[in-house]
Amino acid sequence: MLKRGDVARQLDCHIETVRYYEGIGLIEPPQRTQSGHRVYDGDDVARLRFVLRLRDLGFPLEDVRALLATVETGDYACADIADIAEHQLAEIRRKIGDLRRLEQTLMRMTEQCHRGSTPDCAIIEALS
Repeated sequence: MLKRGDVARQLDCHIETVRYYEGIGLIEPPQRTQSGHRVYDGDDVARLRFVLRLRDLGFPLEDVRALLATVETGDYACADIADIAEHQLAEIRRKIGDLRRLEQTLMRMTEQCHRGSTPDCAIIEALS
């Protein structure tokens, strides 16, 4: 049994993160000691690790919630999970494309800047 701070240290996250995921129901409220301290067991830590990993991979909270429910019931096929992962992969690729377009736009804007000491600025003109 681990206290919240110990769980946060073990999983390399903030205590507030543990509190938040508990608050929104992604992890169950933990048991409490007689003195009122929250204590987490191995299953709690494993579930939180799963949630953190999904969030690190960019999965939105609703997908995390759905995956948790699916895994808990045990009523799924690997193909179902692969479909969800492929959807997330497509989202990441879309975002990468958006970021590349942003990069190109900012590169063009900064290349047009003469970097002078007057307020005449090509970047401001491009933004206006």
